Amino acid sequence: MPSPTIRRRRARPAYPVLLLLVPVLAAGCATSRPGTAPGTPRPSLPATAAQPAPSSAVPTDAAVPTDAAVPTGPSVAPARAGLPHVFPVRATNVAYHPTHSAYPGTDIFADCGEPVVAVTDGVVLEVSRVDRFDKRGPRGPYNGGLSVSLLGDDGVRYYGSHLRRIADGIDAGVRVRAGRLLGEVGRTGNANNVCHLHFGISPPCTGRDGWWIRRGVVWPAPYLNSWRRKGNREPAAEVAAWHRRHGCPKAPATTG
Repeated sequence: MPSPTIRRRRARPAYPVLLLLVPVLAAGCATSRPGTAPGTPRPSLPATAAQPAPSSAVPTDAAVPTDAAVPTGPSVAPARAGLPHVFPVRATNVAYHPTHSAYPGTDIFADCGEPVVAVTDGVVLEVSRVDRFDKRGPRGPYNGGLSVSLLGDDGVRYYGSHLRRIADGIDAGVRVRAGRLLGEVGRTGNANNVCHLHFGISPPCTGRDGWWIRRGVVWPAPYLNSWRRKGNREPAAEVAAWHRRHGCPKAPATTG
């Protein structure tokens, strides 16, 4: 059984990472890191700048399963601009596609066990500690495996899935700060046995929500590019514009 404590890795010098525009055709998430053909040995990827340390280190461990829980803790703050944003995976060996399969989202490839952190201040919306994905069952609802969604104080929901484990103390209604440990990169759900974090950005649709919105509705890559360079590009305006155009749509005819 792995240790419940995540060990921090020493940062290595930062080098630019070549992001290849590779369409992902799999029904679930991508099956390989950018530039790596499925079934071939994974090459070492250039290092990126190490992310700032979390506001508090929380050991991870399995806990009582919860799924699609409604926040019961602190009230959600009014949307605010100018909040700090950080890259969601704290690792030096990380890469991601600017594209995804049939919808906007990003697969962030890193070794299993690397820390996944809150990208901004906010309140935890949903936590799934049980991997219910079954290849024989529906491909949409349980694709994410272990997952966490966060409603940022900027009014944007940030979703991370395929986690190996979720940190203790991360439950619906818990308030977190940017950089707070949420869990570990893994390959649960429909991850095609590849360690990565599926990262989605969307508006919250309380009472009318579903996996087809939570998985992502705007492309995260431009924001990830900024946060990786220690910038603070904010997705709130784009998410709000999408929400005005689309509202909270019903489930698509096809799953993915």
